[in-house]
Amino acid sequence: MIAAHGGKLVNKIVSNQEKADILAEKENMFHLKLDKSDLVETENIATGLYSPIEGFMNENDYKNVRDTMRLSDGTMWTIPIVLGINKKAAAKIKKGQRIALTDYSEKIYAVMDVEDIYTYDQEKEAEMIYKTQSEEHPGVKNVYKRGCYHLGGEIHLLRRIKHDKFNQYRMDPIDVRNYIKNKGWERVVGFQTRNPIHRAHEYLQKCSLEITDGLLLSPLVGETKSSDIPVDYRIRSYEVVMDKIYPKGRVFLSVFPASMKYAGPKEAIFHALCRKNYGCTHFIVGRDHAGVGDYYGTYEAQNMFDNFSQSEIGIIPLRFEYSFYCKKCKSMATTKTCPHSSKEHIGLSGTKVRKLIREGKRPPEEMTRPEVADILIKGMRNHK
Repeated sequence: MIAAHGGKLVNKIVSNQEKADILAEKENMFHLKLDKSDLVETENIATGLYSPIEGFMNENDYKNVRDTMRLSDGTMWTIPIVLGINKKAAAKIKKGQRIALTDYSEKIYAVMDVEDIYTYDQEKEAEMIYKTQSEEHPGVKNVYKRGCYHLGGEIHLLRRIKHDKFNQYRMDPIDVRNYIKNKGWERVVGFQTRNPIHRAHEYLQKCSLEITDGLLLSPLVGETKSSDIPVDYRIRSYEVVMDKIYPKGRVFLSVFPASMKYAGPKEAIFHALCRKNYGCTHFIVGRDHAGVGDYYGTYEAQNMFDNFSQSEIGIIPLRFEYSFYCKKCKSMATTKTCPHSSKEHIGLSGTKVRKLIREGKRPPEEMTRPEVADILIKGMRNHK
């Protein structure tokens, strides 16, 4: 099986005995309250989803990732994994200290061995990661909302987050790897989406299945921008067609718990490395992967992979052009396979599907299956 990024799958989940020993010292620790998104990131680190990262980034790793797309040891990585805190909290914490990471009800989820407390340049991070300093960009907006200090250090997870939804689809990287191993798959393709399934997705997925043994459907369930289709209906869109459009025994669904950054090209690399940690050997990269607005070029995310050698990135990107339904071909196609005029093409995109769904209109069947459209229309109606 493909190795985790960096060579070894990280596991920072402590044993019951270790947990008891750590909690015995909890009264002596500073308690730092985290919101749900930071607790999720803590868990993502602990389960190895972000291997080889073992904690929130220290200043050296942060700056290297921001400026060079590499950790300080040279391992490629493109998105800062950081914990922001305000000046008041920073004044109460010292390097070398062990602190407790809690929710707002004071439940302890993890401890951190503080290695670094440092300020950072928010505008520079915005420019380097998102290619803009505009607060209109949702990723940049989140950077500016973060505390003016970063807290870096190794974490140790004591408690898992209890989720109300999708528990049947929540698998740690080690669980996904065991599933793949038990299936005997050697080539596995991962598919990332924050959108409900539409016919272009089907086309990319089935083309990829032609050259691999299995498909990991990995829809994102972390935070997205408010204009995206609510996550419940995105997952439901897959559930309603799972048995209809996929071959038995060659596809499985495991949700991706991270939040969207909308970092386009750099997030495409991040998404690929996370799927590598799940055990995928291939990763689908379509048009405008992880994009938002007009901040990135149509195929800029695909081209980003050319900055790294195959030996260091490990996972193989499958680069697909914009796909459409051709009325002459009477099938899905791209400009690589279709000889007909664009007048014969029915364009497919998540943006277009979302617009029609919000208007209560069922998209053409060539764009979205009717049973999926009905789920989404009902969902948006209830969401309002």
